[in-house]
Amino acid sequence: MRSKTIATFLSGIILLLATQVTNASDFPHYWDGRERVSKPDLTAVKRIRFVTTVDYPPFNFIDNAGRISGFNIDLARAICAELEATALCQIEARPWNELQSALESGEAEAILAGLRPTASLRGKYTFTAPYMRLAARFLIRNDQTLPSPSDKTLENKTVGVIADSVHQAIFADYFPKSHWVGYPTRELMLKDLKAKKIDAVFGDGSDLSFWIGSPDAANCCTFAGRPYTAPQFLGDGLMIATTIQNSDLAEGFNFALKSMEAKGTISELYLRYFPIDFY
Repeated sequence: MRSKTIATFLSGIILLLATQVTNASDFPHYWDGRERVSKPDLTAVKRIRFVTTVDYPPFNFIDNAGRISGFNIDLARAICAELEATALCQIEARPWNELQSALESGEAEAILAGLRPTASLRGKYTFTAPYMRLAARFLIRNDQTLPSPSDKTLENKTVGVIADSVHQAIFADYFPKSHWVGYPTRELMLKDLKAKKIDAVFGDGSDLSFWIGSPDAANCCTFAGRPYTAPQFLGDGLMIATTIQNSDLAEGFNFALKSMEAKGTISELYLRYFPIDFY
């Protein structure tokens, strides 16, 4: 997750974030509407400090005014408002390698930075339900069609992937008979797509959504087929981590996330920071 750069994000894409977005979103629902999540008693909580990073736009970054901004930042503020705990909430940016020590030392109550819940970390931390799952997508030129990608529909087509990436592994697993070409860089791969040297690209939907709207893309391309969340490759999604001793706070976050999903708050935040829907 740390592979993207602020430079990539700010190279014209930030203009999209200033646009008022009114289109409907296909952002998925993660909560069963029949599932009840009770609001825990948080009266003993004196502070809710979230720690995050500033190197993963549009989730966390420093804006043109020098302030920490992003989807995760607005999500934290919305959670605090839902819990009626805004006065207790703080958001602090730290380097990635300091996040866990801040949580374990009591300098923070929660990590909101896409920490993946591995088996070993689940032994130390309590994770909320996911608030977003990142999806892989096919990208094609506007002069093409690829309604339902399969080994049959991809026959005689060449698909670009980043060499040795998780998306190469997903493509090879899901489409074992299809032909792919590994690229050393994203830039070269997308350049070849525009130049009709390959027929499609398969990669990170969130990253590709920003490229689609960028000046470099020049309105050339669009998503095709469906999103692939592939949990066996991409994990269970983005979650908030607390210590096991702070599990009541994690339950409070779950209560807020479920309420916000029902109200459409999370979908609105998603479209604010991802103007081109990658679902």
